[in-house]
Amino acid sequence: MIKYLFIFVTFISLSATAQNYVPGDAGSNVHFVIKHFGFNAAGDFTGLKGEILFDAKNISSSMVNLSVDAASINTDNDSRDKSLRTNDYFDVKKFPLINLKSTKISNTNKTSEGFYFFTGNFTIRDSTHSISFPFKAEKTSDGYSFSGEFDIDRLDYGVGAQSAVLGDKVKISFKVNARKQ
Repeated sequence: MIKYLFIFVTFISLSATAQNYVPGDAGSNVHFVIKHFGFNAAGDFTGLKGEILFDAKNISSSMVNLSVDAASINTDNDSRDKSLRTNDYFDVKKFPLINLKSTKISNTNKTSEGFYFFTGNFTIRDSTHSISFPFKAEKTSDGYSFSGEFDIDRLDYGVGAQSAVLGDKVKISFKVNARKQ
């Protein structure tokens, strides 16, 4: 009897922990928009890697650690992309990854609708700043799809210099498809 009780308690404790998910580039998107000469200029990053621990029933045990390949920047303009990879902007040779790492995942007042709140650190180049934003988690057949958006000031991260033609505010939106590991 004690043996079966031990197995049952072990099973319950294992099922109560966060599940490990692996993000995939396929179907995922990291997109940004910035004002350039007063118009929206946009681009994408690929090379999504990292890990996500997620448990909707015990959200405090959840964790996110993701990166994208800075050199993968694609604005549909080869000349602009080449310039953005230089040390004036992303300096991709010295800083190949852009990172997002949680310090806390918490519930929102819309948790029943699949919304949660991310608090953590965002790193571009050698600059790391704390950010917070709501995100949505939607169950898929083999994992979750996470989506959300947040704003940064590119100057806080040393991406370019003050400019009359390039805006400082950058809107970053994402959709991360992650499957069970």
